[in-house]
Amino acid sequence: MNDKKRHALITGASRGIGAAIALELAKAGHSVSVNYNSHSDDAERVVKDLLNIGVEAKAVKGNVSDKKSVQEMIKNATDSLGPVDILVNNAGIISDNLIMRMKDEEFDKVIDTNLKGTYYCTKECIPSMVKQRWGRVINITSVVGIRGNIGQTNYSASKAAIHGFTYSLAKEVATRGVTVNAIAPGYIKTATVDVLSDKLKDHIMTWIPMKRFGTPDEISGMVAFMASDRARYMTGELVKIDGGMAI
Repeated sequence: MNDKKRHALITGASRGIGAAIALELAKAGHSVSVNYNSHSDDAERVVKDLLNIGVEAKAVKGNVSDKKSVQEMIKNATDSLGPVDILVNNAGIISDNLIMRMKDEEFDKVIDTNLKGTYYCTKECIPSMVKQRWGRVINITSVVGIRGNIGQTNYSASKAAIHGFTYSLAKEVATRGVTVNAIAPGYIKTATVDVLSDKLKDHIMTWIPMKRFGTPDEISGMVAFMASDRARYMTGELVKIDGGMAI
């Protein structure tokens, strides 16, 4: 089945999983808006790679935790490449601490970026998707939102909340040709994992039946499928890609 070429916006796409998703969707022929907040040089490098593939691409600055910034970012993307057909809510942060030591600011900033950022971006993009009766919302969450993790009550709560958000929104727009799905990665080889100590990595490996960390392209491939017309009857789904960690 030949998919129509669409406009995809990926938040937090300057590095890691987000950059891999941008590349995968560009390979499918979609134009891509590469959202970033602070890593402008990385975002421009991603855009250059996408342009070399032969698709339209643009770096769009925006802080997903700020409603006004999101509105400006999506307007910028829309003015350049047209309405957003495929939204990938990938931007996220961590601020780990045991709850007895956690500051309110550590909890709030994780919720504001991960959960409210997903809400702000989706709310801005959904109207045009519903109007054209075609759209894809794909939320990148975490296996930690399913199984929990010590020191990550804020992060786990934000990701678990996005699961509920996904299920509810999927029901709201199901008759309008818009699908809403989520992917829960396990530990993926990105900068976040690279900075962990070898001792901690060895400990985490005991949780993973496959005995290895995942790679960004193992996430981006599923995003490409969810974004395609082949997944038109798939909505409200949460797919774990974690090497068996949450079994």
